[in-house]
Amino acid sequence: MNTAIILAAGKGTRMKAQLNKQYLLLKGKPIIIHTLEVFERSPLIDEIILVINKNDVELCKKNVLKKYRLRKVTKIINGGKERQASVLNGLSQINPKSQIVLIHDGARPLVTEEIIKSCIEGAKEYGAVSAGVPIKDTVKIIKEDGFVNFTPKRKDVWITQTPQAFKTEIIKNAHRFAATEDILGTDDAMLVEQMGVKVKMVVGDYENLKITTPEDLITAEAILNYKRRW
Repeated sequence: MNTAIILAAGKGTRMKAQLNKQYLLLKGKPIIIHTLEVFERSPLIDEIILVINKNDVELCKKNVLKKYRLRKVTKIINGGKERQASVLNGLSQINPKSQIVLIHDGARPLVTEEIIKSCIEGAKEYGAVSAGVPIKDTVKIIKEDGFVNFTPKRKDVWITQTPQAFKTEIIKNAHRFAATEDILGTDDAMLVEQMGVKVKMVVGDYENLKITTPEDLITAEAILNYKRRW
């Protein structure tokens, strides 16, 4: 059994909108619906746990549950103060039979079923994986004074995306470890790494962007328009 935890509890202040970015419209549908529908369609996903901001409960019920039929969304729960706490809340609600857990940003609506499949297969083989893509630009690692420390090889630097997928016990243990050691990570793979478990990168998609700013919303709409032409 495979579980997807979709994180939609952030406020999205950089969108400069009064409405949480998850509920802004993208091609006539809320961003979060685009995301959820991909996981809903995947035959590899058995249950979806949606983690939302406690202030968005009524909005979510009205604009998501009642309007769209998402039979795999088994639970809608409140998020925590930080992303890490939101994931932990989601992990506490997964089906006991779940063997693989995928954690995905609700604001990445252009995720594909192919990426989901790759992550699940990778998690089964390696225990912990993250979708990502190699960087296109040259990266400079700088020192505190602003001067360049060194330039890593581009082939060695990837942009991390979601979903990230894990064997259930690995990700649960990672969050327990983080709580014990007072570790706050920027993503779940980091917590697994801190525990000493290797994380395998699987190829995502450059189009699998996270909608954070108004410009990202324009880009996502352009990508969808382009795909529909073909």
